[in-house]
Amino acid sequence: MAEREARVLSLPDDWPAHPDSILALNRMGGFDWDLDTGLLRLDARAHEVFDVRPGEFDGHPESLGPRIPTVEARRLDTLISRAVKEGREHYGTYLRLRGRDGSPRWIRVQGCIRRDEKGRPRHVVGVVRDAEEELSESAERGGRVDRQEALRHQTNVVQITAAALAHARTVQDVIDVLKDSHGLTHLGAAGLVMGLVEAGRIRIVAEGPEERSVPGIAVTRVDEPYPMSEAVRTLSPQFVESSQEFARRYPILWPHLTDLHITSAAYLPLIVEARPIGALGLLYDDRNGFTPEERNVLVALGGSIAQSLQRAMFYEQEKDLAQSLQQAMLPRSIPSVPGADIAVRYRSAALGRDIGGDWYDLIPLPRGRVGAVIGDVQGHDTHAAAVMGQLRIVLRAYAAEGHTPATVMARASVFLKELDTERFATCLYAEADLSTGVVQLVRAGHIDPLLRPAEGSCRRLSVEGGLPLGLSAEFDRLEYPVTTLELDPGQTLLLCTDGLIEEPGTDLDDGTQVLCELLCTGPGDVDELADRLIEVAEARGGDDDVALLLLRRRGLSRRTGSRLQRIIGPGDPEGLADTRRSIRAAVRAWGVGERSHEIELVADELVTNALVHTEGPAVLTLQVLTGHDRRLRMEAEDSSSALPRRRDAGATDVTGRGLLLVDRLTDVWGVEARGGGKVVWCEFMVPRRGGDGT
Repeated sequence: MAEREARVLSLPDDWPAHPDSILALNRMGGFDWDLDTGLLRLDARAHEVFDVRPGEFDGHPESLGPRIPTVEARRLDTLISRAVKEGREHYGTYLRLRGRDGSPRWIRVQGCIRRDEKGRPRHVVGVVRDAEEELSESAERGGRVDRQEALRHQTNVVQITAAALAHARTVQDVIDVLKDSHGLTHLGAAGLVMGLVEAGRIRIVAEGPEERSVPGIAVTRVDEPYPMSEAVRTLSPQFVESSQEFARRYPILWPHLTDLHITSAAYLPLIVEARPIGALGLLYDDRNGFTPEERNVLVALGGSIAQSLQRAMFYEQEKDLAQSLQQAMLPRSIPSVPGADIAVRYRSAALGRDIGGDWYDLIPLPRGRVGAVIGDVQGHDTHAAAVMGQLRIVLRAYAAEGHTPATVMARASVFLKELDTERFATCLYAEADLSTGVVQLVRAGHIDPLLRPAEGSCRRLSVEGGLPLGLSAEFDRLEYPVTTLELDPGQTLLLCTDGLIEEPGTDLDDGTQVLCELLCTGPGDVDELADRLIEVAEARGGDDDVALLLLRRRGLSRRTGSRLQRIIGPGDPEGLADTRRSIRAAVRAWGVGERSHEIELVADELVTNALVHTEGPAVLTLQVLTGHDRRLRMEAEDSSSALPRRRDAGATDVTGRGLLLVDRLTDVWGVEARGGGKVVWCEFMVPRRGGDGT
């Protein structure tokens, strides 16, 4: 007796079996997803189910991206999120994978949501298993499968397809869901075809799989004897329950289907607000007839697809309208500018009507100058685009009238305030004299520009700024300081909106540094460089638009001195005032600002003297001469051969002191005959600038 009891109670050392062994016997793998860290742990069998090698998976769910199609990943995320939100512990679904060889296959996922004592979800644990045989056996059983279970299965697939369609924005997204999710194929259909109604015709927009496509019906009339046309005409589904019925009802189409072995079909009208927008055809090769329940499920599927298509069409129409409006507000073309290479780009990150107010502009100005503008109106809507268009036009008008950069910005701010839009705008205006390289910059709340030298590292230019346009007028702070720099031949100036720099979760300074590195390592050609910058912005994504303008001064990368030349006509007081401003900006950029007042006064005297005592225009030239000494040489040329005379003016004389000022304020001066006229010249000794050898 005791021996028998000992034999009964004697158990193997490895009993009970480890859970992993039990799972393996059932071809199941386990997973544990830590919701706090986002890390996903898969056991060895789960690696096999997902068809990934251990070295290919780093614990992040995104690493399974090559195996799980995007649509399936969205559906799974929606399923888990819904279970978490509804407080359920368990969920389960079939999931389509993409194998290593690219072939589709199905798995079954079952999970349990573990929560802490406060009810917060912390872990998702569960099992995965291969479901190919299970689904294949289900399909082979056909009529033997319980009808109620089959109906539940079909309804589930319709719900899955509807959930995937909810993420579709465009018509192409809808097509991709129908072709790539295999949801319809899982319903039992061997192929599908979808067409849209356009001007009394039906244009096929989707077919699949390729081996099931029907040739010769890419575009058909609604009144032709095709099943899709009949569904559109009658606004009712057309069910074809046998190959014989197909041949009898649609003799034109049937010859194209004989090689496809089609046994039945369902053609569903896609109806929105009692109006047909298209039709969907499902082709079967393993069944005959449809039960009333199956017909109801398919009709419901057609309604879901029709609603998704309508949303996608409205979205595309709104986006086309918004983009057309925005493009109409931007310059149609950028003029060629002698002495510079220019490239502009615009990228919209908008969805539907939510477009931005980013813009760029290039304004040719008299005397070899050019104005470059970049700006951004507050908001992302059609109103922002409309305000942007008006603001761009007035900025161009103010600049073309000859106003200084600071005045251009102040007047634009007043204009924006008077529009009464409750919108403000940031803006950066750069006026460049390409003959000298002198650039005057005015900033209204915008980000700083970047400078790419011919050699060396890129850097951000610190430009003193004022309030954004509209706000400066609102608070009566219309003073905009002007920053002056010299753009050497070969150097490139980048003006851009913050969409090129900002990235969610990163600091603006870090984004600027990344852009500087990208600018330095980018192509030398400005068009190729602009394409490269936009490509990076596209890859990064983001919800903000991007506008950029690149201006590269042509010439040798080696510095050969600085030069400014102006032609002032008789009776042109604005030309004389503009010359004074240019001289003031140039001498600051050349590093001789300590003698700016003297240089400006002498130039004013020489030009005035030429205009008063001669006929025709005066040509004023300033140039920095380098060598043993650094000098600024000024020449005033006119068409008269009469030489000026220095004389002592009396106490009551109002003239006669011009050459006396020239003699006192310059280091050396003289007069030279030139052709039929003359040149009065003078030179100022100026200190060398630190670090540039000039």
